[in-house]
Amino acid sequence: MKIIVDAMGGDNAPGEIVKGAVQAARARSGLEIVLVGREEEVRSAAAACGAGTLPPAVTVVNAGEVVDMHDDPAKVFKRKKDSSMGVGLTMLKNGEGDAFVSAGSTGALLSGGTFIVKRIPGIRRAAMAPLLPTSGRGLVLVDCGATADCTAEYLLQFAYLGSFYAAKALGMERPRVGLLNIGTEDTKGDALRREAYQALREAGEKGSLHFIGNIEAKEAIKGGCDVVVTDGFSGNVMLKSIEGVGSFMGKELKAMFMQSVKTKLAALLVKGGLAAFKERLDPDTIGGTPFLGLQKPVIKAHGSSKARAIENAVYQAAAAVEADLAAEIGSHIELMRTGDERDGKNRGKSAVSY
Repeated sequence: MKIIVDAMGGDNAPGEIVKGAVQAARARSGLEIVLVGREEEVRSAAAACGAGTLPPAVTVVNAGEVVDMHDDPAKVFKRKKDSSMGVGLTMLKNGEGDAFVSAGSTGALLSGGTFIVKRIPGIRRAAMAPLLPTSGRGLVLVDCGATADCTAEYLLQFAYLGSFYAAKALGMERPRVGLLNIGTEDTKGDALRREAYQALREAGEKGSLHFIGNIEAKEAIKGGCDVVVTDGFSGNVMLKSIEGVGSFMGKELKAMFMQSVKTKLAALLVKGGLAAFKERLDPDTIGGTPFLGLQKPVIKAHGSSKARAIENAVYQAAAAVEADLAAEIGSHIELMRTGDERDGKNRGKSAVSY
């Protein structure tokens, strides 16, 4: 299996990107890594992290340009034809690799994934689907920012995308799908939520989805479902709220345990539990967020990713390849259309948000 890695994407490129990719290649047999970027800088980064000679499973493809956060996602691949992100995505499209990992610009990666790798025929929008920690087996949040304005069909497709991903790549048996809403009653929410509820309920009645109904954010994060479906705007607000609460709790706990000798002793007693809790909340443990609905796996690592996060993002990409999600999604496209869409109505709505 060959994973293509954008060596120049992210705040800590190329050093941490190269280090993480090399660690993944060394740790897992049968895994090949292609580092795409400015070759001299990539090899210097490898030497700096102790890999004077790259492992046989790691190769470098030169790309002289870099996509940065100020580039227009819609135009960057025309302006920078030799960017590490563009070259890597083109290699993926041409079958020169099985998956692509980048910590670069989210908007550019979504644009490149959509227009270079392309969506699975019949899928209206790709969706970002991070795995969030819960008191249960984890929560797939779909969408978390790729598409701000949605139709009911988009949300129906997101439900299937998230369900297939949870089952095939994450090993969740019969994932429970909930629609994010302000209450659990079927009359709650705006027109979009009510229309999406009906489409999801129909899918649940047919047995093609395990739809459990509307769910509030507080119940979802407590493990009330395995896949929570929403538009990208609401999903992004939910994701960043969770990140903020996690950061706040961590700082408050640390301050509490450092107040006195007694609290410091108490901290020693629960050190193992605190470390495990911190590990669950650490995004580096997961590594990245997949763009679901593309013809081949594309994984977005956090912009500030360090080596451990990149290593885990590579493993996540490998799991997506093994799950063959594109084939699974493609074979169920007809299930992913609302009645209006099957009749040819409501085409062309929505906009992509970067």
